[in-house]
Amino acid sequence: MDQENQTMVTEFYFSDFPQYEDGGLFFFIPLFFIYVFIIVGNSMIFFAVRLDTRLHNPMYNFISIFSFLEVWYTTVTIPKMLSNLVSEQKTISFMGCLLQMYFFHSLGITEALILTVMAIDRYVAICNPLRYTIIMSPRLCIQLSTGSCIFGFLMLLPEIVWISTLPFCGPNQIHQLFCDFEPVLSLACTDTSIILVEDVIHAISILTSVAIIALSYIRIIAVILKIPSGESRQKAFSTCAAHLTVFLLFFGSVAFMYLCFSVTFPPLLDKVTALMFAVLAPLFNPIIYSLRNREMKSAIKKILCSQKIFNVSER
Repeated sequence: MDQENQTMVTEFYFSDFPQYEDGGLFFFIPLFFIYVFIIVGNSMIFFAVRLDTRLHNPMYNFISIFSFLEVWYTTVTIPKMLSNLVSEQKTISFMGCLLQMYFFHSLGITEALILTVMAIDRYVAICNPLRYTIIMSPRLCIQLSTGSCIFGFLMLLPEIVWISTLPFCGPNQIHQLFCDFEPVLSLACTDTSIILVEDVIHAISILTSVAIIALSYIRIIAVILKIPSGESRQKAFSTCAAHLTVFLLFFGSVAFMYLCFSVTFPPLLDKVTALMFAVLAPLFNPIIYSLRNREMKSAIKKILCSQKIFNVSER
């Protein structure tokens, strides 16, 4: 009988989505357009960097990788949110929930590592410009990018495997917009306090990335302020402003959502934070990197113009 109870839950139910008649479509339409914008915007950045030889340098290479990750990062959660807004069955299978948690957080960790690498790249470029091309060689850039992806996807694997062995015997209602560790573990029919060790490890990793980025930019700002030319100083600031903005958006939402440990927030605030973390931060990435960057805007226009020429020639 106990064994049967332990295997009773085969799917989870998202309880915090409105019914279609109660305004589900009202939320569906803006979320759908936001998702389309995220996919198109980040894809444009990725292909602009890959196709324009003027952008073949470490900084834009890391930006393109970050944009590529953002496409998949949002695809892990938003399509399921859209489905839940217009579907009567707001459920997800047990395995689907585990996979959503794994890819969402693995992609998030990889993005955090890429942002850290980008900060190091800007530090070398501004604080040691004469040796920049020697230090940030193509081989090192590939190693840093590949290492970030491998570490990001391996770090959470033990935790996900452990969660897959836990007994879930009911209830099965997830009080969140997507599958996340805390709401899912609260449904387990066993003691999950051991997961606190994993949470501390993840927190240390996040704080280490934040510390590296913060120290890099403190040093960068100190060097920029010593530049005698106002024009050169402004140019140096502008190259770092976009990355610093993305860093604050990304790690600000991460800190608010995951580094508070036992602090309990109102349910509505939890949902708003989750929405900012999973949707709004990725939304601003293409805006920040395209509208504030002259070279990126030029590369995107070049792609759009070539596409128009291609369409006209086909007619």
